[in-house]
Amino acid sequence: MSTTVSPSLSYRDAGVDIDAGDSLVERIKPHARRTLRPEVLGGIGGFGALMELPKKYREPVLISGTDGVGTKLKLAFQLNRHGSIGIDLVAMSVNDILVQGAEPLFFLDYFACGRLDVEVAEQVVAGIARGCELAGCALIGGETAEMPGMYPPGEYDLAGFAVGVAEKSRLISGADIRAGDAVLGLASSGPHSNGYSLIRKIVEVTGADLATPFQGRSLGETLLEPTRIYVKPLLGLMGQLPVKGLAHITGGGLTGNVPRILPEGLTALIDKQAWTLPPVFQWLRQAGGVAEAEMHRTFNCGIGMVVVVDANDAQAAMRYLAEQGETVYVLGRIAERQPDQPQTVIR
Repeated sequence: MSTTVSPSLSYRDAGVDIDAGDSLVERIKPHARRTLRPEVLGGIGGFGALMELPKKYREPVLISGTDGVGTKLKLAFQLNRHGSIGIDLVAMSVNDILVQGAEPLFFLDYFACGRLDVEVAEQVVAGIARGCELAGCALIGGETAEMPGMYPPGEYDLAGFAVGVAEKSRLISGADIRAGDAVLGLASSGPHSNGYSLIRKIVEVTGADLATPFQGRSLGETLLEPTRIYVKPLLGLMGQLPVKGLAHITGGGLTGNVPRILPEGLTALIDKQAWTLPPVFQWLRQAGGVAEAEMHRTFNCGIGMVVVVDANDAQAAMRYLAEQGETVYVLGRIAERQPDQPQTVIR
């Protein structure tokens, strides 16, 4: 009976580049340092990251969120542009926890690929760090997973995790919303990170050239515009006056997300004439032959965040947000809900 001895194998034989991973960690550290907060005790490089709670909170409540970028990644691969996709990743999570009144504290990322391209990965992480700077939170850790055979060459996947803190007595739940309250909308920067399966289908079916000039840049650049981060202006607003409700307009659009913050028996009446549909959404509607109801259900249509305040506070809120660089619209009002009426009506 003979025995065949296999040659000695190493981890590199499986397609995993350990040196590249070590190189990436060193490249990430300077980006992460720019995001540090005073509460950070330990960050990139350890088995776990440490952060103490800010001492200004008497009854701190931790609020967490996780999200990805969806098929917008496919567009980044196609255009070979990776510098802003990390901003999208941060924005999706920090905007989500913001709506409950959370100040984002720290962020973790997960980057997975078949074979690590250090240059591309650093571009992505630099974008993540920039998003954290815009949100005022610290990038204190993450995971880079190199998994041969799992992803096509040149592609990767991303996930993000944000943790924030709020004073228990100042949590925003929407429970205080009443009929007569004002509904304000903050302008989006574009489709943000939702609806890209439909966007890519429209591009495919129409044969649109992503290099085509569009509003002073290319169509592809317009579609890759990163998600707007609303953290600093809205945290500031919360310190100025009572904010009754916030809705991050993601997948589901206005009609799917505003009802998530409304008490039973109330509806949001939104006037579609209150703002002009931005050019990128006009193009999507016309090129794709997308019905108006589907536009409102799939895209943010130019409104990235909805803010509900007492009608008496509306002008002060608009003035403050405009001073912070936001474009603000009076979208409508909260009303008593009629039988069989949806919780958000766009008319």
